[in-house]
Amino acid sequence: MMDGKVIILGIESSCDETAASITANGREILSNIVSTQIKDHAPFGGVVPEIAARKHVEMAIPVVDEALKVAGVTPEQVDAIAVTYGPGLAGALLSGIATAKGLAYGWNKPLIAVHHISGHISANYLDHQDLEPPFICLVASGGHSNIVAVEGYGQYRLLGHTRDDAAGEAFDKVAKVMGLPYPGGIRIDELAIKGDAQAYKFPTTRFEKGCLDFSFSGIKTAVMNTVNSIRSSGQELPLEDIAASFQAAVTGVLCRHTFEAAEREGYNTVCVAGGVGANSELRRRMTAAGAARGMRVCLPSKPLCGDNAAMISCAGYYKYIDGQFADMTLDAVTRDNSIYH
Repeated sequence: MMDGKVIILGIESSCDETAASITANGREILSNIVSTQIKDHAPFGGVVPEIAARKHVEMAIPVVDEALKVAGVTPEQVDAIAVTYGPGLAGALLSGIATAKGLAYGWNKPLIAVHHISGHISANYLDHQDLEPPFICLVASGGHSNIVAVEGYGQYRLLGHTRDDAAGEAFDKVAKVMGLPYPGGIRIDELAIKGDAQAYKFPTTRFEKGCLDFSFSGIKTAVMNTVNSIRSSGQELPLEDIAASFQAAVTGVLCRHTFEAAEREGYNTVCVAGGVGANSELRRRMTAAGAARGMRVCLPSKPLCGDNAAMISCAGYYKYIDGQFADMTLDAVTRDNSIYH
């Protein structure tokens, strides 16, 4: 403890970011260090699990040391160590878990297991100091597209989810088809700013009435067919228009389902979490939709939308005050929906 505040060291290694962070009382970021692997995976057009795991082993201790240094915190002042246990890539998760276990044992500190989605949702608390449950949260990333009713700290109810590709996954796959470099989602956002979102009418899937689930495989196929048709005709791809039209379709359905959930549940606050939350069009649509309905919309800053350890530290804080600790048998879980009730 430092100055009467609970100090949590967070560690995140679920995919291709090795991260460590120090927070005070769950809401104050003292440091947030992220070592990215984009350059390592770019030549392959996506994340290579083996490379990711090896880079995590290499960078785990350096990012922890840097987080402590930037925060001005000593190991003695750390109250607990929170770590992502899943979902994610097995080798990547195990690297972070092993680091957290070693530090917890060596420093004689409690170990806290944090679900990755809980971390993303908790990122909103870091940028919105007065935010408290209940609220609706759209979790949109490379691996998840969920609409969640946040009923309390760490208390979640799943209202809708993707039945195939996640939104971020669709962005990356479409970008690859378009010939854009990795990471593709960012490239589409950059191109879309200059494009005509009405140039193409890409289809979105709607399930039975009242269903809030997503499906992005159909729109992905439609874009692929359009791109192949244009290429086969010998024409130059209108990358900006395709990007804008695709992005508008995906963000439109994400936004629409999220506010349908809020209205159905009677919640007046909507939050966004996950890497797709950094998309400029989604942020614009969510803000406008909230204003039109008189609802509060909370968007984490763009650095907190991506994988980071501050969100893990924040989520860990609320488990700490509830006395929810893990032991040295903690293992990685690549797929896990156990946080929902």
